[in-house]
Amino acid sequence: MAKWSKADMPSQKGRSAVVTGTGGLGYETALALAKAGGDVIIVGRDPEKGADAVARIRREEPFADVTFKQADLADLRSVAHLGERLADQRDSLDLLVNNAGVMTPPKRRETIDGFELQFGVNYLGHFALTAHLLPLLRNGRDARVVTLSSIAARGGAIDFDDLNATKGYRPMPVYSQSKLACLMFAFELQRRSESAGWGLASMAAHPGISRTELLHNGSGRWSGAGLARSLLWFLFQPAAQGALPTLFAATSREARAGAYYGPDKLGETRGAPAPARTPRQALDEAAASRLWRCSETLTGVSFDEGRAAPS
Repeated sequence: MAKWSKADMPSQKGRSAVVTGTGGLGYETALALAKAGGDVIIVGRDPEKGADAVARIRREEPFADVTFKQADLADLRSVAHLGERLADQRDSLDLLVNNAGVMTPPKRRETIDGFELQFGVNYLGHFALTAHLLPLLRNGRDARVVTLSSIAARGGAIDFDDLNATKGYRPMPVYSQSKLACLMFAFELQRRSESAGWGLASMAAHPGISRTELLHNGSGRWSGAGLARSLLWFLFQPAAQGALPTLFAATSREARAGAYYGPDKLGETRGAPAPARTPRQALDEAAASRLWRCSETLTGVSFDEGRAAPS
């Protein structure tokens, strides 16, 4: 694969996209899609940050077709309401980027629905959102779902006996589990799309080590990880560079359904988009199917026959 950059992105005119996350990688992804002519919907829980993201994009691209929709991935009712609003407003959707995330809060926190925060936001919220938007995606043109994983998934394990870390909470292993779950979901979604004829392509991507506010917002600015992010900023590639694997998966004609993309240099921590190394545990199809069933039970959402419905 040649050194792919945003200059290689095909036009996104006539294509619609939902991107979760108002800052960092989500913002850079939305900005690039809008600059390429896409109809972009940014999803986040904070209307003030959402309005700011839209305003910043329009400063760079005055005629950008970009809007903000409020939804909290830590609240399944809020996710369902977003799905209902979008279904009322449009007939199809061409791209969903499951990007937003929470990273390593020092103490265990829970979502509105009682799930451990990282597992609930990074994985279950996006699982439910994809289900609710599936009917629109099935009507899309060359529809794609890109789900963000992390190089931290390499050290992840799915603890089916304690998915919500109620027996013991360690920030990084729990984060790694959530990002491994995202990767397994991307692969399982592709298998189910193929078997059920949903007509969408599911892929995964990771940003390497990128200069975002994820560590500051999660571990805290004065934590060890937060201080490393602040003082050793030069070790983190810019967020715009970190968004390239996502943009490649979302737009490139070379991107393949069921694939996983990340940066190509220094152990996939930085560089241009390339096929990423898939952790062995992410290839366990039986575990992925079990995780899918658990997720439907936990969220009360079903992908049955390509339509999301409460169970």
